[in-house]
This record gives sequence, structure tokens and C-alpha cells, in this order.
Amino acid sequence: MRRVTRRLMLLDTASLYFRAYFGVPESVKAPDGTPVNAVRGLLEFIDRLVKDHRPDDLVACMDADWRPQWRVDLIPSYKAHRVAEEHDLGPDEEEVPDTLSPQVPVIEAVLDALGIARVGVPRYEADDVIGTFAGRATGPVDIVTGDRDLYQLVDDKREIRVLYPLKGVGTLQLTDEAWLREKYGVDGPGYADLALLRGDPSDGLPGVPGIGEKTAAKLLAEFGDVAGIMAALDDPKAKLTPSQRKRLDESRPYVAVAPTVVRVAGDVPLPDVDTALPHTPRDPAALDELAARWGLGGSLQRLLSTLQV
Repeated sequence: MRRVTRRLMLLDTASLYFRAYFGVPESVKAPDGTPVNAVRGLLEFIDRLVKDHRPDDLVACMDADWRPQWRVDLIPSYKAHRVAEEHDLGPDEEEVPDTLSPQVPVIEAVLDALGIARVGVPRYEADDVIGTFAGRATGPVDIVTGDRDLYQLVDDKREIRVLYPLKGVGTLQLTDEAWLREKYGVDGPGYADLALLRGDPSDGLPGVPGIGEKTAAKLLAEFGDVAGIMAALDDPKAKLTPSQRKRLDESRPYVAVAPTVVRVAGDVPLPDVDTALPHTPRDPAALDELAARWGLGGSLQRLLSTLQV
């Protein structure tokens, strides 16, 4: 008899509410005039995701620390351009639109009242929480994110794929190993090496100067992984141009620390949470109060109806 496995859906929550914020007009407001476009947009996203993909378990993964100090210690430029305010005794504040920040606590309160598992772990990004949940999963995993960094977790054998929103969440790019090989010439783990070599200005990762995406893919195809490429530097017969040798050699300090920064952590100390998709709200009274206070209307009602199915 075929073993029945549960399908786990992991939401890169900040990635999704940023998209909701920019995709839903700011004219969507609470009764007191406060914008709630990100809140309602995220509820609409979750409703559509549950309808279309029917997960058994769902976790809204959060950034308890969007710029962990242990990553900054290794590469000081990591996300430095996105810091709005530095703090000595806690995580730096990320620069976000003025009307989005006040909506995040509302999103968290609504998810909690619904009973949707919400997990953020101090000193770790949502990506790391996602990576650890995916690594521990025993069934298929759908990772929903607008962040390509998580392509590194794609694993056909373990049925781990990334659902990347192209337009809202109604149109998703189903990212598996075949898609990665067609687009980038690498598999999941290979994408982390590709990103490391290529660099990523949006995350403040310098990469190896002169090594773009296509060159990185060719080097990985030739030498297997970053460790293989760096080992080839010590082999005069290895197929590296003089320019590539020079640039890779000069980048040894960066390449030595970058894997720890670029690769998603898989050992986050996750709390013991009930990840089962709720069919009824955990706290109906709190949810009713939130719905009235923030004017969540049809967005919330549609999600509640979907969850009850």
C-alpha cells in the first residue's frame, strides 16, 4: 500500500506581503483610514494558494532577524544598503515603506487568530526557517517565495519545489530541477554556488569580479562546485583562462566565507508548533475584533470559507 504523505507549504511571508503591498492599491483602508492593502492582499494570496494547492500543513515563515550579525561579520556589505537604522542591542531596522510597517503587526495578529503557524527564530532569516522545515519534511514541500535565493532548496527526489509568483499568486512559476537546468544550467545546490560567484547587488553580495551568470554556470559545469573551481586554481592544466585565474585567486577571502552567508541554514532551532492547516479559527473572538477594527471584509471571509472545505 502506498504511504500517504502530508504536503507542506512554506510561505516566505515578508516576500509575499511586500508583493501584496505593491500589488494592491493603498486606497484599500481600514474604517479609520489606515491602509491595509498588505494585510488584505496577503489574505487573498493565502486563500488562492490553499485553493489551488491544498496543503495539509502551512507555515508562515518570518524574518525574526532580516540581517543576522553572523552573516554581516563574514560579509559586512550584506544587505547594508537596506538598513534604515542600526541598533547595537538588537537587529537593525530594514528600510520599508512608511505605510507598510504598521501593517506587519496586524498580519501577525490575524495569522495567530486564524491558527496558521507563524514561525520566526531569533538570529535567523525566514529563508533559514524555510530551509530547516524543508530539510526535516517527510513529504512533498511547496515553498512560496518571490526570492530566487530559495531556488537552492529545490530537490526533485524529495519533492521540494519553489512556487515563484509571476503575477499575484494566481500565476506561479513551478521551479523544479528541470526548470533550473534549462534556465541556469544548475540544480538546486548548484544555484547557491552560482549566486555566490555571480554576486547579488540586492543582497550586497559582491561576487567574483568578471564572473557573470553564464561564466559561473560554465565553470560549475566543468568543475562541479565552488570547491572544485577553487581547487582547479592550483592545477596549471585546469581549463581556466588567465583572467579567470587572476580574479578567482584575488577573491579567495570572499569565496572562503561566502558559502556560509549565501547558503540557507538547515539547523535552525525550530519551536514546537502545530503546522496543520486550520479548518476553523483558533481564536474566533479575536479574529472578529481584528476584522472589524481593520475592515478585513471579504478577504478574510473568503479565506475562512476556503479553510473550512
